Amino acid sequence: MNSLSSFIDHTNLSSDALHSDIKILCKEAIQYKFASVCINPVYVSYAKSILKDENPKVCSVVGFPLGADSEEMKYAEARFLIFQGADEIDMVMNIAFLKERKLDLVKNEIKKVVEAADGNCVKVIIETSLLNQDEKSLACNIVGESGAAFVKTSTGFSSSGATLEDVRLIKKMVGDRVGIKASGGIKTKNEAVKFIEAGASRIGTSKGVEILL
Repeated sequence: MNSLSSFIDHTNLSSDALHSDIKILCKEAIQYKFASVCINPVYVSYAKSILKDENPKVCSVVGFPLGADSEEMKYAEARFLIFQGADEIDMVMNIAFLKERKLDLVKNEIKKVVEAADGNCVKVIIETSLLNQDEKSLACNIVGESGAAFVKTSTGFSSSGATLEDVRLIKKMVGDRVGIKASGGIKTKNEAVKFIEAGASRIGTSKGVEILL
């Protein structure tokens, strides 16, 4: 296994996160060699100014946390974030449309965000806690066909976060076609390692430093 830190998206998506908090997050990402910082859109340019000559990437979110924005809004947000300096986009899938089996609309909005990201990494949050098994499988297939780079389990703002069962199911569905980001409620090194062993190739957590220590 690669260094555990290289799997971690060091995250602060709190509504009350301050510039000082984002600065600390970025400095920790440099110190501990995390894969990225995952932050709210308003801080992308600020984080980029800190990380521009460093290895951790700047990741931000689209349609977060509900996924209920229009396709046009998600496209525009993703384009703006890339313009601001984001290297990765974590977008929330339209969960209601998936449940209504409006699968072409779900796929098209993901494709539009991938287009807006202009070759940068897109992770699609499917919010597993709100889906049944069939819906999780449908979501995985759509992401696999959309050009996105990752299926992400959760926003961390819904009823529950990542589970090992869900990561194993996603791995079964997508194989090696796309990566898997396990996110929501992962707080210890033991938990992080178990998710990686189950198939996750990224871990989204606000407890990155604690996990390593």
